Amino acid sequence: MEIDLTPKLAKKIYGGDGGAYHAWCPGELPMLKEGNIGAAKLFLEKNGFALPRYSDSAKVAYVLQGSGVAGIILPEKEEKVLAIKKGDAIALPFGVTTWWYNKEDTELGILFLGDTKTAHKAGCFTDMFLTGPNGIFTGFSTEFVGRAWDLDEATVKTLVGSQSGKGIVKLPADAKMPEPKKDHYTGMALNCIEAPLDVDIKGGGKVVVLNTKNLPLVGEVGLGADLVMLNGGAMCSPGFSCDSALQVTYIVRGSGRVQVVGVDGKRVLEITIKAGDLFIVPRFFVVSKISDPDGMDWFSIITTPNPIFTHLAGRTSVWKALSPEVLRASFNVPADVEEKFSSKRKAEEIFFPPPN
Repeated sequence: MEIDLTPKLAKKIYGGDGGAYHAWCPGELPMLKEGNIGAAKLFLEKNGFALPRYSDSAKVAYVLQGSGVAGIILPEKEEKVLAIKKGDAIALPFGVTTWWYNKEDTELGILFLGDTKTAHKAGCFTDMFLTGPNGIFTGFSTEFVGRAWDLDEATVKTLVGSQSGKGIVKLPADAKMPEPKKDHYTGMALNCIEAPLDVDIKGGGKVVVLNTKNLPLVGEVGLGADLVMLNGGAMCSPGFSCDSALQVTYIVRGSGRVQVVGVDGKRVLEITIKAGDLFIVPRFFVVSKISDPDGMDWFSIITTPNPIFTHLAGRTSVWKALSPEVLRASFNVPADVEEKFSSKRKAEEIFFPPPN
């Protein structure tokens, strides 16, 4: 049975004056369930507050737009309060509790990509809220909550029943929230826009890779990630993950074309992709992209903390490693054709600028 790889947009799940939560559904993007991947976005308006929650999945968060404050509590650790802004990637291991707040005029947007192998539903994140009408303590009796918190029944009812907002609320303009601490940011997040580049090809593109070296917490999440910024008209070399990892890609900015080739050399996807699209490349399938004139940026997770890629064009490709005799025999071509092929792409790697 063939799986539909067509990119999809997220759909709104819930929200109100404070913001909204959007997610991709496995029913519409089957590779989510097939690959045990979850994907969602949180948008907060000014004074929007995403109530404290924990999830059934480990994730990587990426700030798409705006700036705000994140509260992160690792299991049995103290609260970390981070100032976050566009370009920040944050590793959220399994069992972490988070809250998010936007005090700025500009909308705060955060992308979440993660592994759902521990989730209640394959391909979906399930958040467990600490407060609100769907908070976990609404399910306990006042006796149990009172015993747990050492409080009288009246106080328990006030605490559990006062928050009427579900998931996201809008706080008063004069609400006081914790101030971020600079030292809390270190080791918890990495700004992919400001970080040292792992790849910088003139006229082609740039890459920042998120791994256990620059953000050790991704080791606990079990995922790698990268931000790719492809110049206008440039091409990303055909390639595949050679360690059986899935590649989950969200288009952050711009647009372009993508082709994916699978088993028996069959092209399984050829489509124009644009900002907001999410698509998933199956294990060992080969993918290549060409950006439109304005360029294209994407944020990807790979289902291993230290991914390894094989490229099929350019200086570092497998073709440059093969001997001329093997190339001629494989292509079944004479020496002059093989020599012409081997003479190309000797300097370029990964990204190829547009032709002159």
